[in-house]
Amino acid sequence: MQRARARWSTDNVASAAIAILGATVAVTGTAFSLSVLGILMVVGGAAWITYISLFSALVQTLAPDWVRARVVEIFLLAFQGGIAGGSVVWGVVGERAGVQTALLTAGISCIAIASISVFFRLPDAAADVSPWDHWRMPEIVKDVAIDLDDGPVLVTVEYVVESHQASAFVHAMREYGRVRRRDGASRWGLSHDTEVLERYVETFVVASWAEHLRQHTRLTQADRGIEERVLTLVRGNPKVHHLIDARRTIT
Repeated sequence: MQRARARWSTDNVASAAIAILGATVAVTGTAFSLSVLGILMVVGGAAWITYISLFSALVQTLAPDWVRARVVEIFLLAFQGGIAGGSVVWGVVGERAGVQTALLTAGISCIAIASISVFFRLPDAAADVSPWDHWRMPEIVKDVAIDLDDGPVLVTVEYVVESHQASAFVHAMREYGRVRRRDGASRWGLSHDTEVLERYVETFVVASWAEHLRQHTRLTQADRGIEERVLTLVRGNPKVHHLIDARRTIT
């Protein structure tokens, strides 16, 4: 597998492994020699191990530290659930249409799935998901008492954008909005001021004050390019405001 990865991309190796697995499953449906079946099992098993090893490694390396455990849990849930569901489906097909038809159909389906890589390619190298904690911590005046469980928190960020940069800015902010939601925002939006042409306001809601503080540590080095691209399209420094439910601040 290491020699294959040295020569070809991760996506090509994974797609080839799926296609080889599908081919061995399809041929198994027509093979009746024990020695041939043994060879097919070895080849198909090697292809399956190659694919699942690559994909499992990518799942873990592409997820930041703070969410890696949850990502792996979801991956295992989908993986084990897919095996269980597939066993039922192909068991029913085998019972009604015959084992040979089930294996042939499953193999062809597996080969067809490999073509998905034309539209959705696996990355060759993992992104840098190390923390990028550069945001200034929110300031709180002494007369406002906020507990970590207080919320929800509304965060607004004001940007000044030249008219000729507006289209590129909105496009970049839509991508940045995915980062906000990924890091804990339940709602996100970008609004354009009807009175001041160059003023745009980003808003997002976080469940609690503690959850917003965690957002400061969830940005990764891979997000750096997105934020820096946004900042190159604005004039001056964005103005950030933190607003919390008024009932929570009254003592």
